[in-house]
Amino acid sequence: MILGVHVSGAGKIYNTLDIAHKLKCQTMQIFARNPQQWRVTSLDPKDIEEFKLRREKFRINPVFIHISYLINLASPDAKLYHGSIRAYIEDMQDADKLGADYIVTHMGSHKETSEEAGIKRLVVALNKILDETRGSKVGILLENTAGSGSWLGYKFEHQKKIIAGLKEKSRVGLCLDTAHAYLAGYDLAAKEGLDKLLREIDAQAGLKLLKLIHLNDAYGGLASHYDRHEHIGKGSIGLAGMKRIINHPKLKKIPMILETPKDDEKSDALNLALVRKLSRD
Repeated sequence: MILGVHVSGAGKIYNTLDIAHKLKCQTMQIFARNPQQWRVTSLDPKDIEEFKLRREKFRINPVFIHISYLINLASPDAKLYHGSIRAYIEDMQDADKLGADYIVTHMGSHKETSEEAGIKRLVVALNKILDETRGSKVGILLENTAGSGSWLGYKFEHQKKIIAGLKEKSRVGLCLDTAHAYLAGYDLAAKEGLDKLLREIDAQAGLKLLKLIHLNDAYGGLASHYDRHEHIGKGSIGLAGMKRIINHPKLKKIPMILETPKDDEKSDALNLALVRKLSRD
């Protein structure tokens, strides 16, 4: 099992690796910069080098970077749209410098224009980003959403259309967030619901494109479309549902990252310990 957490570290970017190592993680996800602000500074070359050294020392692999929350590649607002593309390219370049493997991104909000229009804008944006970063080894993972408001990605038909429109498909894959899937209407608390979800992913995009699982329990009702995560086994998916996901033969070898609540400094350790126990039971 390749297991890790999203590390929200203050201070130097390489300190995130110390936290992941202390938690006995094999993989991890980070923000490369403040996710609530547009870029104000660049990464220090010395910090980048130290990040690489500690990653090799602690054998953290793969490394995922989550894109900023401000970026919206499906926005109808021209200023935000083009600013998002520029910021995304900068983040891809930083990920490349750090030696990260993938950038994880939500697919954006069409802002009540239409899903078709939002997907079209997103495809144009991703094609530009992939072209501007050609030669990079960093992949892009499209993360499913809970479907609140006008967010794209709550059904895998969206991912299918997006990938079909890309000129360079080889660098694009999928991230499955279990909480988002449940809140979007996939009943992962039941075996039939999980099987149905995996069949849909395979039919629409291909399970081979699934490179990461955000392993989160869900806070809220089925198909409530309200994006909120819960501790493993304490949400609507429940202990049996989470155990079924963790041990599913088609998912066991895919890296799993926890984005569960961080109520206190012990939260990550407790959730990781439970997942490890469920994977052995």
